[in-house]
Amino acid sequence: MNITSFFSRQNQEESQQQDSDYIEEDDRNSEKLNFGHGTGSWATAYFNVVCVVAGTGTLGLPHAFAQGGWLGILILILAWAMAVYSGIILIQCLYCKPGERLHDYKQIGKAAYGWPGYAFAALMHFLNLFGCPALYLVLASTNLNSLLSHTSGALTREIWAIIVACALLVPMFAFRTLKEITFMSAVGAITTMIAVFIVVIESPIDHNRHPEREVVHDGVIWTGFPSALATIAFSFGGNNTYPHVEHALKKPHQWKWAVTAGLSTCTALYFMTAIPGYWSYGNAAKSPIYDSLPDGEAAQIVAKIVMTIHVILAIPIYACSFALEFERFCRIDEQRLGKILAFLGRAAVRTATMVILAILAIFIPYFDAFMSLIGALCNCSLVFLIPVLCHLKLFGIKRPIYELAFCGLTLLLGVVGCIFGSWDAIDTLKMYFEEDA
Repeated sequence: MNITSFFSRQNQEESQQQDSDYIEEDDRNSEKLNFGHGTGSWATAYFNVVCVVAGTGTLGLPHAFAQGGWLGILILILAWAMAVYSGIILIQCLYCKPGERLHDYKQIGKAAYGWPGYAFAALMHFLNLFGCPALYLVLASTNLNSLLSHTSGALTREIWAIIVACALLVPMFAFRTLKEITFMSAVGAITTMIAVFIVVIESPIDHNRHPEREVVHDGVIWTGFPSALATIAFSFGGNNTYPHVEHALKKPHQWKWAVTAGLSTCTALYFMTAIPGYWSYGNAAKSPIYDSLPDGEAAQIVAKIVMTIHVILAIPIYACSFALEFERFCRIDEQRLGKILAFLGRAAVRTATMVILAILAIFIPYFDAFMSLIGALCNCSLVFLIPVLCHLKLFGIKRPIYELAFCGLTLLLGVVGCIFGSWDAIDTLKMYFEEDA
């Protein structure tokens, strides 16, 4: 049985048991229970999922295989299945109360476990919103420093981080909502695909060009399993944006098809990067993988340029998401404060956000360990743990045995990745700091 039919049959069985707790599968009832849904199509949701999920994590997967061996293939397949399941049940949790729709990830945590659930979900959510753009700022400043190191525009990585952060204040001030900057996600997805195709083509060519170079592959590296899982989990991050993507759908019942297709597309890109990259460089594969390509060659330069464009465009999306939520919490709006005070309030929040991101990027410049830490701590919780725990709490454990087993496996991998992956990432960061001291 394929994964799509598995989840389809599961949803049909649960709809019969829970009646109106879930979204009905026919258009007539979907229109009745649209809860203010938008006018987006299935294709719109599909492209949003691809744009949000496919990103810099793609280029870290060969290094994840270098940490865990060819076992990474199985981990990647499991992570895909678990991410699809998680994305489907997360949206089901939004409709846990008949006639109501919860607004976001944090409210799901509150509905399931009260204020402790809200606090934990909010913590992971905001760490993700801060960690990802800080990581992207690290990559952008490192790439700019490398690309321009032998030109008249040569500057230190720290100065580039400050310049990029200051430049991004322009879109942060100009755009008031996420709808106005979604085009940046589309451009980011295109640049990611360009980088993937460069790796697919160039890494095997580089491997065959140097037959004398010893390439070591391992079947399984158990000590590197948590770190590999953390990097792969980072590649499937995006759950905290799914409630907003689903809310834009005209027909909410199409969500499960959109998230399945979107994550399947991302996984195909991941295999296209991970397998050729690991086959070509073995345990010497770096993160991001284009750092393993020959220095100064056109392929590496183009890959760095397109990924720099991607991360610079992605930073305002995350930063604006955090700023909007903080502004809503502080009630910074024109109706209450007037246009001038509301603008000044937004400017203060968004400037402070970019300052904090720049500080993080300057003082934590280690891309691979930083990505592993975010993947382990935030994404393992947001993708593998919170949706499953909340769904079991809100809808009970009375479900098919194979689904309970799948939930158990998902929770097990989530705990292993979260605890041991974070431990390994922190140890690696400590080692880097000690080497630079």
